[in-house]
Amino acid sequence: MSSNSAQPSLARELFTMTWPMLFGVLSLMSFQLVDSAFIGQLGILPLAAQGFTLPIQMIVIGLQVGLGIATTAIISRALGAQKTRYAKQLGGLVLTMGSIGIAFFAVLIWLLRHPILALLSAPDSVYPIIDSYWPHWLLSAWVGALIYFYYSICRSHGNTLLPGIMMIVTSVLNLVLDPIFIFKLGFGLNGAAMATTLAFGIGVLVVAPKVARKHWIMFDWKDLKITQSLADIGHIMGPAMVSQLLPPVSSMLATKLIAGFGTAAVASWALGSRFEFFAIVSVLALTMSMPPFIGRLLGAGRSDDIRYIVKVACRFVLLFQLLIAVVTFFASSGLANLMTSETEVRQILHWHLMIIPISLGPLGICMLMVSISNALGKSYTALTISALRLFAFFLPCLWIGSELAGLKGLFTGVLFGNVLAGICSWFMYRRAIRLIERRLFKEQ
Repeated sequence: MSSNSAQPSLARELFTMTWPMLFGVLSLMSFQLVDSAFIGQLGILPLAAQGFTLPIQMIVIGLQVGLGIATTAIISRALGAQKTRYAKQLGGLVLTMGSIGIAFFAVLIWLLRHPILALLSAPDSVYPIIDSYWPHWLLSAWVGALIYFYYSICRSHGNTLLPGIMMIVTSVLNLVLDPIFIFKLGFGLNGAAMATTLAFGIGVLVVAPKVARKHWIMFDWKDLKITQSLADIGHIMGPAMVSQLLPPVSSMLATKLIAGFGTAAVASWALGSRFEFFAIVSVLALTMSMPPFIGRLLGAGRSDDIRYIVKVACRFVLLFQLLIAVVTFFASSGLANLMTSETEVRQILHWHLMIIPISLGPLGICMLMVSISNALGKSYTALTISALRLFAFFLPCLWIGSELAGLKGLFTGVLFGNVLAGICSWFMYRRAIRLIERRLFKEQ
C-alpha cells in the first residue's frame, strides 16, 4: 500500500505512457483507411480477395493480441515484484513462442487455403488471386506479429514512447510504399502486402536492437520453469484470444439484423462504426498503456494505487467521451454530409451520430475493465465482461429496439446496451479487485 500523497504522480505517469499510444493508434487507423482506398481502385476481384482474407486476418490478430496481453500482464507483474531476471526470460520466451507459433499457423492457413475459401463460399474467380496474394499477406502478418510482440515487451517495461513513435513511422512508411508497390511497380494487391512487410520489417530492425540493448529479453532459460511459465501465459492468452474473436461474431450477427432495413442501413452502419473507432481512440490508447501500469502495481502489492489510477482513468473516459458526444450531436448533420453523398444513407447516419456517441463513455469503461481485468490476472473475468457486453446487452438491446421502434429504436437499443455493459463491467471489476485485496492481505 502507498500513501495518498504519491498518487497524483501516478496519474501523470499514466498520461505520459498513454499519449504516445494515442498517436500510434491514430496513425495505424489512418494507414488502414488509406490502404483500403488504394486497394479499392484495383477493381472488384482484389476487393473480394481482401474481403475473404479479413476473417482469417482477424484470427491471426486475435492470436497475437492474446499473447501480447499475456506478455504485458505477466512481465509487468514480475517487474513490480522485483523479479527482473524472470521478466527478461519471459520476454525471450514470448518472442520465441510467438514467432514460431504465428509462423506455424501461417503455414497451416496456406496449406488449408482452398478448404477455407470453400467454407467461406468464395467464387472460383477469387481462388487464383488468393493463391498469388496469400503468400505475401501471410509474410506481412508474421512480420506484423513479430513487431507487435516487441511492442508488448516495451510496454511491459513502461516504455510506450518507442512503440508509439514506431507505429507512426511504420504507418507513414506504409502510406509512402503503398502506391509505389501497388501502382508504380505494378504488383497490384500483392504490392499492398509487400509494402506492409517492408514497413514492418524496417520497424523490427529499429526496435529489436533497442530492446536487446535495454536487456529486456533473455534466452538463458536454465533456471526457468518453462512448462509453468507457458501455463501462466496460456491462462491469460486463451481467454484474451477468445475475447478478441467475439466482436467479429457479434458484428456479423448485428449486420445480419441491420440488413433487414436495406442496403442504405448497412452502409450507414459501416460508416458510423468507422467513426466510432476514431471517437474512442483515447480509450484504445488507455487499454494499451494501463495493463503494464496495473501489472507493476499488482506485483508490488499496491492495491490502493490500482483503485486510484482506475478511478482517474474512468473519470477521464466518461468526461472526454461526453465532450465528443456533445460535439458530435451538434455536428451530426455536417458530419453525415461529409461522410456520404447518398441522401438515404446520410439521413440514417445522421440519427446514428446523434444517438450512439452518447453511450461511448460507458462503452469505454467496459473496454477498459476488460483490459484491467487481464492485467490483474483475472482473464476469465475479462472474457465474461466481453461476452456479456456483446451477447447479453448489445445484441438483445439492438434487437428489442429494432422491434419496438425500427431503425431509430435500433440505435437507441445500442445506446442502452452500451450503458448496461459499462455498469456491469464496473461492478465485475470491483468484485475482482476485492478478491485480489483479500489475497494480498492473507499473504502479508
